[in-house]
Amino acid sequence: MTGEIGTYAVDVRTGRIGEVMARVGGYVQLRPIGGGREWDCSPDGLGEVAPDEVLREKVRRLNRDTRSRPPAELP
Repeated sequence: MTGEIGTYAVDVRTGRIGEVMARVGGYVQLRPIGGGREWDCSPDGLGEVAPDEVLREKVRRLNRDTRSRPPAELP
């Protein structure tokens, strides 16, 4: 996998899916879907990720964020 900036990839060491943000010092920087702290991954540690896996992770993140917010107050 080439790890083009703006594409999604899986870090095969951890199984985490992230968006490829940059290439720095021989590493690829991945950002978790939905935002968060980037992490470094060696280019040979990148794997292809299917579009349905990306969608599943986005939904998982949205559900987690929704559950962690306090309920809205009604007028």
